[in-house]
Amino acid sequence: MGAGTSPADRAASATGPAGEQAADAAEVAAEGEAGAPAADAADAPAEEEPDGRTGSHAEPGPDASPAARRSRRFPSFTRDTARPEGGGRAAGGDAPAPARQWPLLAVLCTAGAGLLIVAADPFDEAFRIGTILIGVALIGGAVLRLLVPSVGMLAVRSRFTDLVTYGLLGALIVMLALMAQPKPWLDIPILEDAVHFTIR
Repeated sequence: MGAGTSPADRAASATGPAGEQAADAAEVAAEGEAGAPAADAADAPAEEEPDGRTGSHAEPGPDASPAARRSRRFPSFTRDTARPEGGGRAAGGDAPAPARQWPLLAVLCTAGAGLLIVAADPFDEAFRIGTILIGVALIGGAVLRLLVPSVGMLAVRSRFTDLVTYGLLGALIVMLALMAQPKPWLDIPILEDAVHFTIR
């Protein structure tokens, strides 16, 4: 026995490294028994079922339909633009494609005729007549938007917004066409002064 050794040192040397390893292994085994199920459940990959679902998801019942599984909550991100009120087809699905959009075609054809008259200038006051026709086309679009339940692609925004937009633009174009110089058909001093002030 060497000098300076205590009884505790002699006990440790008697057991040696093998005894310490056995004690450590016993502690690890005790801890493993307590936490093994939780660790295995957390670390083990989810088992794949034959139809592609993982084992953590419950299989839907036989009477579950896609409509029943769909959430009624408004989505955070929308992928499409909502159709405006009254934006459905103006004619049935069995009608040809142009007939389904007859309100839009009526407004476009009327405005196109007015533009053609203005461009061709075939008679006196053609500019005034053509411009009035363009304004009447827009006013007609506002009337169609108000009276017809489904106007197809003529519906751009809500019914109220379309009415205000089409109606105001159409009325403004008609009034400016009636007040056009020379020899205006309509004389409104207040508007004439406003136009002169704006131009100056």
